[in-house]
Amino acid sequence: MQKSAFRPDHLEQIKLLAKIPPHKRVRAMLDARELAVGLIRGRLRRKYPNLSINMLNLKVLEELARAS
Repeated sequence: MQKSAFRPDHLEQIKLLAKIPPHKRVRAMLDARELAVGLIRGRLRRKYPNLSINMLNLKVLEELARAS
């Protein structure tokens, strides 16, 4: 018998998300992405304070590519 990878609280979260209209789920996903990218950009800005915004964005993309 295969064990579920989800804990009961994960299943409850999935059920709650399923009740939200699709456009609001997409908005929540985009907001979460914006937060994550902003946090990465802020950390990189502190590490490389002299980089232009374009170079900083390239560093963000490099980091995201490495993570996947």
